Amino acid sequence: FVLHGLLAVAGVRIGTAEPLVNLLLLWPAVVISIKRWHDRGQSGWWVLIALIPIVGWAWLLLATGCLPGTPGANRYGPPPPR
Repeated sequence: FVLHGLLAVAGVRIGTAEPLVNLLLLWPAVVISIKRWHDRGQSGWWVLIALIPIVGWAWLLLATGCLPGTPGANRYGPPPPR
């Protein structure tokens, strides 16, 4: 929202701003999703399941949003400190 507001103040049309904002947010979203797959002890390549319409999105939401990570350390390292 903030980036949309800044682009509007800069005089960038919303039709141009929307793809630009999506492109800027794509990298952090993918990296965070990969880190979540690693929390579950899975490969980061599982993030590509989002490319499957509906079923992939539902699985991604369930696996990274609802299911807990592996307890303790896994092959990707120890859990972050709390």
